[in-house]
Amino acid sequence: MKQTLKSFFAAALVLAVAACNQPEKKDTATVTDTASAAISLDSTKFQKEIDGKKTNLYVLKNKNNMQAYFTNYGGRLVSLLVPDSAGKLVDVVVGFDSVEGFEKSTEPYFGATIGRYGNRIAKGKFKLDGKEYTLALNNGQNTLHGGKKGFQYVVWDAAQPDAQTLVLTYLSKDGEEGYPGNLNVKVTYSLTDDNELKMDYEATTDKKTLCNLTNHAFFNLNGEGSGTILDHKLQIFADQYTPVDTTLIPLGKNEAVKGTPFDFTQPETIGKRIEADNAQLKAGKGYDHNFVLNGTKVGSLNHAATVWGDKSGIVMDIYTQEPGLQFYSGNFMQGKNTFKGGAKDDFRTALALETQHFPDSPNQPAFPSTVLSPGQTYKTSSVYKFSAK
Repeated sequence: MKQTLKSFFAAALVLAVAACNQPEKKDTATVTDTASAAISLDSTKFQKEIDGKKTNLYVLKNKNNMQAYFTNYGGRLVSLLVPDSAGKLVDVVVGFDSVEGFEKSTEPYFGATIGRYGNRIAKGKFKLDGKEYTLALNNGQNTLHGGKKGFQYVVWDAAQPDAQTLVLTYLSKDGEEGYPGNLNVKVTYSLTDDNELKMDYEATTDKKTLCNLTNHAFFNLNGEGSGTILDHKLQIFADQYTPVDTTLIPLGKNEAVKGTPFDFTQPETIGKRIEADNAQLKAGKGYDHNFVLNGTKVGSLNHAATVWGDKSGIVMDIYTQEPGLQFYSGNFMQGKNTFKGGAKDDFRTALALETQHFPDSPNQPAFPSTVLSPGQTYKTSSVYKFSAK
């Protein structure tokens, strides 16, 4: 009996010493996807000072273990873990493992909160009450997604009131990127127990201005690094789309999708017609167009689109109060950037579906207005809901 006790205490002592000699764990969050067994997001790589403000990494979790990772640098969605048809978590959003990765990326919009104006404004000019305003040009002869230093490059003030909510705020000062008025912006990202990522936008101004906010997450429902999105199926609840010129500025009228490669009124594989002999597809080098939503109501929101991941079984439904949806099929991805799992941003390996008002609305009187006046509150919501088949 004494010998047994001695052996027991000796073993316990060995275990205790071994435990004390274990290296200290870093502050990391584990992310899994289909291409890599495990990715560790080190929060210290998201801690930096930019323009005198501190950046960080924030995580939202729901009761189903779905997880959303954000950084307040650019208000970016870094990673989104969603259960697939087998219950395995898949990272369906592409991104980088550090703030530096987003800073140096040749594609500036990965996961970013976009403003003041999502999409393009022709020749960087618009008029309000007869006064012409000139914006910074950053997309050939046009302004894209707010200008050279749009909201994707600023550090937002962040507050996390609970485990499922992140509130980002930013003051865009009068004259920033050429836009008039001090614009106070608040974006609330929340992860519900119904596996919904909600995006609630608010803004007020002290001078008449433009406001058209969105999020530019790039999705691959099979997982970051899993290959092309051309075999995903897509349905867009829109009978019309907005044709554009060779600089992707609207021609001024909407056209029916019926009989064209833009007809996604029924589920269709994205790659089936993307190389069709079509002037609009050539202009966008694929799909990079606004779809005019039908107003298919689900509760208080319009059902904008449904996407199916062909390998994962993950389904993404998009609901919004916005009149349009920009579908971008990753046509300008060139394999120049390395994502958090080690994969390159190769051609058409992710897609964007941005809920928003139409491109160049300030110069297109027939389009829904994007003007925000003092005393008004810009307020809109979008939801990205996930399930698995």
